[in-house]
Amino acid sequence: MEQKKEELYEPTVPVFGYELMRDILLPDILGKHTPEILYWGGKQLSRKFPLQSIDEYSSFFEEAGWGTLTVAEQKKNEMTFELRGSFVERRLSINSDVSFKLEAGFLAEQIQLQKKCTTEAADEIHKRNRSVKIIARWDEKDKVE
Repeated sequence: MEQKKEELYEPTVPVFGYELMRDILLPDILGKHTPEILYWGGKQLSRKFPLQSIDEYSSFFEEAGWGTLTVAEQKKNEMTFELRGSFVERRLSINSDVSFKLEAGFLAEQIQLQKKCTTEAADEIHKRNRSVKIIARWDEKDKVE
């Protein structure tokens, strides 16, 4: 008897559809508050999807279609991530006002949940390198529960 392999169907969303929502519609609706709301939204998503390690951060970013996330540098109270990939490059080339506040908020909250310290993150766009740096900083003296 032949054993049937169960095939998983994973629907895909065209990149253009995602861009319409993320980079065109949301900024139109949210107006000048878009960066702050996206940052807060990233923190909210992080609470719903708590991760345990940097490897899990990278996997989540890939699965979410946010790009390839790597750790570029790590210091005592700071971690610098680099975000790359075709999706990041496309967003950078199409929209001059593109931001990665959602991703920054997500990482800030993940680190805050793990380190139990107040953590903030900022995105730095590097169009020339077609990448984004997200720098997360935490304060070990400012504990959270």
